[in-house]
Amino acid sequence: MRSGRVRVNGELVSELGTRVVPGLDRVELDGEVITLPEELWVAFWKPSGVLTTRSDPYGGVTVYDILPEELDGLKYVGRLDRDAEGLLLLTNNGDQAHRLQHPSSQIEREYWVEVAGSVGGQQVKLLREGIHLDDGVATARSARVLEAGDVKTTMCIVLTEGRKREVRRMLSALGHPVLRLRRIRFGTMTLDRLGRPGEWRYLDKAETDRITA
Repeated sequence: MRSGRVRVNGELVSELGTRVVPGLDRVELDGEVITLPEELWVAFWKPSGVLTTRSDPYGGVTVYDILPEELDGLKYVGRLDRDAEGLLLLTNNGDQAHRLQHPSSQIEREYWVEVAGSVGGQQVKLLREGIHLDDGVATARSARVLEAGDVKTTMCIVLTEGRKREVRRMLSALGHPVLRLRRIRFGTMTLDRLGRPGEWRYLDKAETDRITA
């Protein structure tokens, strides 16, 4: 820009940080029109045992090892720990990815969870009222038992903050270690159209509009 190579709507622009409106303003570099790549969103069923990271120095399998090479440039929205499975969104829109995963956005994440032992009504109430963790109080927006048993219990829990291993830490604090954990919803998106772990698909425009609204 300082060398006079950039024009916006035909006008020479040299001020760093000049803002433009994608799809409305015409930006040229050395006379060539600059176009932004098409916005892409992908829903992926992350399998258990796979890392949500770009690469692992210890040789672990990452989500990018499973996804096709054409998706290498996408950023993941939030994380799932190695032992968790379920819905992971990826996109090339970094601003939207940051917004969606920031705690201030209060985007709902819904989890199907299998825990050790029998979970009672009082413990469900505590999840909704707040559990004291080492990084503050964690509160479930909703929590309910799907199937109770003496040996294990399945539950549905909705959170909005996305803290590291939050579901596991909350339930461990109640004395119920997590046996299996699956994210079944992130905001407006669900696992419904993915058949099994490892599958992925592009979101259509209507889905993209809903999740970025």
